[in-house]
Amino acid sequence: MAAPGARRPLLLLLLAGLAHSAPALFEVKDNNGTACIMASFSASFLTTYEAGHVSKVSNMTLPASAEVLKNSSSCGEKNASEPTLAITFGEGYLLKLTFTKNTTRYSVQHMYFTYNLSDTQFFPNASSKGPDTVDSTTDIKADINKTYRCVSDIRVYMKNVTIVLWDATIQAYLPSSNFSKEETRCPQDQPSPTTGPPSPSPPLVPTNPSVSKYNVTGDNGTCLLASMALQLNITYMKKDNTTVTRAFNINPSDKYSGTCGAQLVTLKVGNKSRVLELQFGMNATSSLFFLQGVQLNMTLPDAIEPTFSTSNYSLKALQASVGNSYKCNSEEHIFVSKALALNVFSVQVQAFRVESDRFGSVEECVQDGNNMLIPIAVGGALAGLVLIVLIAYLIGRKRSHAGYQTI
Repeated sequence: MAAPGARRPLLLLLLAGLAHSAPALFEVKDNNGTACIMASFSASFLTTYEAGHVSKVSNMTLPASAEVLKNSSSCGEKNASEPTLAITFGEGYLLKLTFTKNTTRYSVQHMYFTYNLSDTQFFPNASSKGPDTVDSTTDIKADINKTYRCVSDIRVYMKNVTIVLWDATIQAYLPSSNFSKEETRCPQDQPSPTTGPPSPSPPLVPTNPSVSKYNVTGDNGTCLLASMALQLNITYMKKDNTTVTRAFNINPSDKYSGTCGAQLVTLKVGNKSRVLELQFGMNATSSLFFLQGVQLNMTLPDAIEPTFSTSNYSLKALQASVGNSYKCNSEEHIFVSKALALNVFSVQVQAFRVESDRFGSVEECVQDGNNMLIPIAVGGALAGLVLIVLIAYLIGRKRSHAGYQTI
């Protein structure tokens, strides 16, 4: 049994962990000391960066030491065009939120994140050095004189960075120097209706998508070769509060790009209204590649929230041995989230090791194998039936000859 003194360091570590995970509070005040912006949230920052010929991912959380950068924060008075909350932490990191409003609502119009590639703690062996800044619009909005509240994850996608906020309480244009008691809850926190969701409208399904061909090349040659037809099944709520499920085809004319890394290969396909990113990972132990991540950012003009974003980075689909290609003629449905399913038709894909820009040996999907079992089973049954008839005929003939033997 451990002595009481031995338990103290563990207890202190647990308490430190709890303190670290608690949301931090940030305030911006005007020249009179009156708060105009208040924000409390936890945050993490997932950043993809290049280290030599390899893509790596850095994951950091907002530390308890983070604080308001006063000379970059503002209530929007005088010559400042918009209220701004700037939060600094670590060695050269800056998270900045700018606000805007109309007669009824205010919002976080833009979010900026500056990170330091020279920080070897979070970016070991980074090819580039120094600061880099990314930015994006957000869906954070609330009624005037109400607090924005969101316990669920809020994901903001910025080029190669994904910022996740949670347990967030935010308010700008404060009527007093504290959060308002009335709240505007984020859509993620809204409870499901007890009577069940509205009856979905019939899916608006276009014709089957056309097959597109993709070739992603890096410094060491081709790392992704794919031929497939893709379709997005998206479920969302329209402005009239009805829920619809609609299908959107990925067209061969859509532009694409990608990256090659030792452990991660990406393919981005998009147009002006949407960007679909597919991430292929590899299990070095089993020498298998597979689709591990799907991320979709899209504009839906008739939706209550026109900016649609969803992702899943824990998939294991389209799997084959490295050096071989995965092939499936059957339609496959990949469940990404409650709001998105990815339909894949006539797919052949090969990731990481591609020789001479040609597909390697084929590994067929289970569905195609099952389809082959039907004609095999039918053929086997017919062969068995023919064999039974033949045996019966031979037995009958033998008996017939035996009836005429001389006594």
